[in-house]
Amino acid sequence: MTVYEPAGDPGTGPADGPGTGTATGTATGPAAGPAPGPDPAGYDAVVLAGGGARRLGGADKPGLRVGGRALLDRVLAACAGARTTVVVADHRPTARPVTWAREDPPGGGPLAALAAGLRHTTEEHVVVVSADLPFLAGPTVGRLVSALAASDADGVLLTDADGRDQPLVAAYRALALRRELATLTRDRGERAGRADVTGLPLRRLTGALRLVRVPDAVASFDCDTWDDIATARARIREHGHVLDEWITAAKDELGIDLDVDTGVLLDLARDAAHGVARPAAPLTTFLVGYAAGRAGGGPEAVAEAARKATALAQRWVQEAADSAPAPAAGKPDMAPDATPDTRPDA
Repeated sequence: MTVYEPAGDPGTGPADGPGTGTATGTATGPAAGPAPGPDPAGYDAVVLAGGGARRLGGADKPGLRVGGRALLDRVLAACAGARTTVVVADHRPTARPVTWAREDPPGGGPLAALAAGLRHTTEEHVVVVSADLPFLAGPTVGRLVSALAASDADGVLLTDADGRDQPLVAAYRALALRRELATLTRDRGERAGRADVTGLPLRRLTGALRLVRVPDAVASFDCDTWDDIATARARIREHGHVLDEWITAAKDELGIDLDVDTGVLLDLARDAAHGVARPAAPLTTFLVGYAAGRAGGGPEAVAEAARKATALAQRWVQEAADSAPAPAAGKPDMAPDATPDTRPDA
């Protein structure tokens, strides 16, 4: 379990930089997350999803849902910028297309799984993550890759709230991974007569790399126990996160990859509810989405349809104001059928 400390949104805070590129380099700063940098270079992703989940009683951990989405699908969404995403596990339905791989024999441990996944990658940089990271997000992955590209290190990894390395939330140079895997395989063959890395701990590889360490207590939070799952499910329902989580889950469920200004749509819903009637709010936003789709889709189409609908709602309000009779002396300035507190959220 990685201790969760609610220090802010996952991976959004600044850090002082990617460090020195030495084996003990650490990027430090007041908030979590790799420092913002240039657009990330091309990268592949390897997602390790074939563990036994012993502390979850053998449950299907990648398939457990947080915020209505499987843990694996949440991680795949964070790695959406990868040229190729390899999932090392048995085949299962996923929200995004992936390449499947499996260590031989299955259950051979994270190092063997990494070796199996790495065979399907071609990019210079490889993001390596586990499938149990509910708060990992695309910007954090991008910053890891950017920090790696800007340094001379072999890898950039996150550390958790206790300062512990999280080598399965990291970006590495593929050449360095292949070099150390080859060394471990050769050494084991010479010493034990078996040329593989089955059962070897991941630290045998990472211990030989020059790493930059970046603190991020939220993005590095992983779900090893049922308490961890409960913590993750509770956090996404916190007031500051629930709307973004819901919108993201709905877009994934509907197969929509579109970023729009939700504030504009919420304002439109408010204007329709106040100026027309409460049921007009959801109906109007639906019509805006339909109109945007007819216009070719995209954020610009949504914004234009919302602008037109907002203008229409405001004309309704103005028309009602212009037509309303002046209130009689001593009478409240209120429509005959109006009641107090008719706001959508009253």
